[in-house]
Amino acid sequence: MQISREKFTHVGINEEKGQAIVRPSMTYWQDAWRRLKKSKVSMFALIILILLITMAIIGPMMVKYSYFDNNLMFNDRAPSAEHWFGTDTLGRDLWARVWVGARVSLFIGIVVTLIEGAIGILLGGASGYFGGKLDMVLMRTVDILMGLPFLVIVVLIMMLMKPGIVPIIVALVVVGWISIARLVRGQVLALKEQEFVLAAKTLGASSARLIIKHLIPNCLGVIIVNLTFSIPSAIFAEAFLSYIGLGVNPPMTSWGQLAAAGAQVFQTRPYQMFIPAILISMTMLSLQLFGDGLRDALDPKLRK
Repeated sequence: MQISREKFTHVGINEEKGQAIVRPSMTYWQDAWRRLKKSKVSMFALIILILLITMAIIGPMMVKYSYFDNNLMFNDRAPSAEHWFGTDTLGRDLWARVWVGARVSLFIGIVVTLIEGAIGILLGGASGYFGGKLDMVLMRTVDILMGLPFLVIVVLIMMLMKPGIVPIIVALVVVGWISIARLVRGQVLALKEQEFVLAAKTLGASSARLIIKHLIPNCLGVIIVNLTFSIPSAIFAEAFLSYIGLGVNPPMTSWGQLAAAGAQVFQTRPYQMFIPAILISMTMLSLQLFGDGLRDALDPKLRK
């Protein structure tokens, strides 16, 4: 059988069976996507995430009611054809409020993860590459912050600032960059003495170029997986802050704020708490499952 040179570039011989071993020519990311698609659980989780994001965008536009319109004549109504998720104690449509809350929760989770990821990658990369006093100062700062309870720091920052989306993001970013910085530092320490880095140094590459163009790209697989797991953590932290009254300002809402309001009437109207709680659980579970599949797909050791 003739093998097309254009379609396959990696051809070997299995000496025991005398058969050709053929591997399609593809990049690292194409191979990762190929392996990710084979994980049914991960792809199902990805579909759920896409549906949730889509509903967050179009959900409030599917009903004629606004998330902030009060109508005390229709307060605490059960789900019906008029109000698909029912209404709250002020007569506001819960369908509109749930999907507006999804926008807030998902926005905070994604933005917090991106900002803390950027800070952690830069500080961790610089710490691991330069070492010395810079590494000592950064790592001692990390050790101090890790020694303090996460939620205590966040609550103290929130108490010093007015409740709102921006203060929540600031509070979560202040303590959220620690884990990614430690991870990147460890990866850079393992990579900076390898041949391709020494070759780039010999050719005159600057330290900034070595970190940005050579070291960090080789850590991307681990970084992306870590960031995938950071999104549900940020969503849960926002939900907790909203639950204890340090979340967004009414009439704006979030899933955590809706769950807190539903908990007050749980015995008589449990649907008001179950709906946001289920959506929070679905989002966090989907992100965790997708992150697991992504970790396996990006691991070169598992390549077949």
